Amino acid sequence: MSIVDTLKEVHFFSNLERKELEFLAQFSRKRIFNAGEILFYEKEQPHALTLLIQGILKVFKTDNKNNEIVLYRFKPKSLVAEMAVLEEIPYPASAIFESDGEVLEIDFEKFKNHFLTNPELALSFFKSLSQKIKNLEDVIALNVVLDSTSRVAKYLCENEEALSMKHRELSKNLHMTPETLSRIFQKFVKLGYLEKEGKLFRIKEREKLTYFFE
Repeated sequence: MSIVDTLKEVHFFSNLERKELEFLAQFSRKRIFNAGEILFYEKEQPHALTLLIQGILKVFKTDNKNNEIVLYRFKPKSLVAEMAVLEEIPYPASAIFESDGEVLEIDFEKFKNHFLTNPELALSFFKSLSQKIKNLEDVIALNVVLDSTSRVAKYLCENEEALSMKHRELSKNLHMTPETLSRIFQKFVKLGYLEKEGKLFRIKEREKLTYFFE
């Protein structure tokens, strides 16, 4: 698929005409990544506006004990770390592909000069920035405000894939030991909020789980 056709499929650019998309494509490039490859490192200086086209991209930080704190998992079609590009500051976190993926990199200076004067596009850009702020608020709530039981309940209710994840992987996302996670799952099963089906769990009483964090 050409860059123009790729841009055409992105909601962010849906109001641009064909000639505008062709112009935008002149200073855009595609990059392909394998699962496990780093898109950017924390403290690296950004040089382009990045649009995730394919794959799952995990943005994370590492604390002083070498624990990984997952800030967000981006899915297509999403702008990634546009605040760092806009403010001309180093990336505040690192990003790694959890699956094979593809990004479109757009020269931000040219994009800013030629496209951010478009009111609809500028509004979409700043809406995207607002969503990143909300994502950060969610991370703070999940990892700082809530206790371990509330954290698990909130994550299960808000992430469909959580119940199909291995406990070791899920506990890592929630920054707790697998043993602690297992005890909380057992508690939810005993209370009747979760139900075990074979090796997997399913939510039986979603509303009651929300009592832990609302």
